[in-house]
Amino acid sequence: MPNQIVECIPNFSEARRPEVVEAIIQAITSVKGVSILDRHSDTDHNRTVVTMLGSPGAVEEAAFRAIEKAGELIDLEKHQGEHPRIGATDVVPFVPISGVSMVECVEMARRLGKRVGETLKIPVYLYEEAATTPERINLENIRRGQYEALKQELGVNPARDPDFGPAALTGAGATVIGARQPLIAFNVYLTTDDVAVANKIARAIRHSSGGLRFVKSMGVMVEGRAQVSMNLTDYRKTPMAQVVEMIRREAQRYGVQIHHSELVGLVPNQALVDAAVWYMQLDQFEADQILETRLFNAGNEKTDDTAESGNKTFLEALASGEPTPGGGSASAYGAAMAASLVAMVGRVTVGKKNYADVEEEMWGMIEQASGLQKAMQEAVIKDAEAFEAYMKARRLPRDTEQEKSERIKAIQAASIKAAQVPLHVVRESAKIMALALKAAESGNVNAISDAGSAAALAKAAVTGAGLNVRINLLGLEKESDPASMLNELRSIEKQVDKIEESLRQVLNERGGLNLS
Repeated sequence: MPNQIVECIPNFSEARRPEVVEAIIQAITSVKGVSILDRHSDTDHNRTVVTMLGSPGAVEEAAFRAIEKAGELIDLEKHQGEHPRIGATDVVPFVPISGVSMVECVEMARRLGKRVGETLKIPVYLYEEAATTPERINLENIRRGQYEALKQELGVNPARDPDFGPAALTGAGATVIGARQPLIAFNVYLTTDDVAVANKIARAIRHSSGGLRFVKSMGVMVEGRAQVSMNLTDYRKTPMAQVVEMIRREAQRYGVQIHHSELVGLVPNQALVDAAVWYMQLDQFEADQILETRLFNAGNEKTDDTAESGNKTFLEALASGEPTPGGGSASAYGAAMAASLVAMVGRVTVGKKNYADVEEEMWGMIEQASGLQKAMQEAVIKDAEAFEAYMKARRLPRDTEQEKSERIKAIQAASIKAAQVPLHVVRESAKIMALALKAAESGNVNAISDAGSAAALAKAAVTGAGLNVRINLLGLEKESDPASMLNELRSIEKQVDKIEESLRQVLNERGGLNLS
């Protein structure tokens, strides 16, 4: 599996106080595993755009810390700038780069939005792919009237109620969080100080006014020049060269020219290659004619042996002659796979019109399943560690009567602790089975067999982990804690049997699987 990499491009309503921008940057870099690829501050816009990259969990945490710090240091009551804004942290988009799907970025947006709303008491709106209503897909609709209008309408107009957080503003304003495809922030400066000309050109080229598809634009004054400020939301379908040429022709109508252009943040390499190919009319161009591309590909021409070996590491360890990992770890691993399948069923359900009425239920299921998956992955390691602690207790000296007594007590304590991990797996596997039942009942019917497979894996995890609980408590059944643990185990096993029977009925009735 490739490394999971997510890009996040938070926009902060500050550029004129470097110390504030630096404090936000430090909040981001305080999270291990996050790299800042670019930062761009525009004093006329009074806005800073940061591009960061890293694993999903690290990037999500860094975004939260940045929002928290910006909310502490930026007061929208005092903020002025050319760029529209509604919050100290105005917008936070997540972009899938490698090993991460758009749906997973939507989940990140929802988790972060909920956390910001509940913890920081900042109203949060979800946009683009994460939008909860069609009206909130476009950022402009959410930001209409800016902070000042939102302050007047929030709590009064239900249409402006946030997705998360309070229906009231502080000086931190509101934050828009979402998931989207790569976007190019691109500005073209004109040879005039008449911003009205930039506004006319922006109106002509933007899609909402009948212009080019995948172009959002507005006219602003920056550094004494009229600027056409743009977001290009799909450079593959509306190339940069086409946008520049349309601006050039529109500008000629008003007797002005393009002075220069600029990128805000980063741009995909392919977007610049496409522009070069278009302007130079390289009709026979092939991508591997780029020297750096050829060198990169040559350096990465390796077999999949390494990746394949990494995927087999746990299974190979399981098959080895070593006592760990053993059945307890294998049961936890199976439970993690079960949780993954439940999340998958949820993800192929959300966004489908036929399942709109259960979308919120599915998002909740995905969130729970993802948490259970991580917990079971951790249990794989914890089970092995608990067994090693048990073996360490067995190796204690027993030369004297006192040493023998201490050794017996240590073994019993280690046995009970070793039983606690698989019992935890049993508990969580039962929850996964319940989620699998929900997935079968309400999820995409085309994935009902996946929901059934998740339940089967979870049931196997309950059985396998249950055996490990019993073997670890063998001989201790009459003691208080072990007796309580075994009673809990038997109770959960009965619950699981009932879930299994309910699932069988659903698979028969909804899936038509005709199970006996």
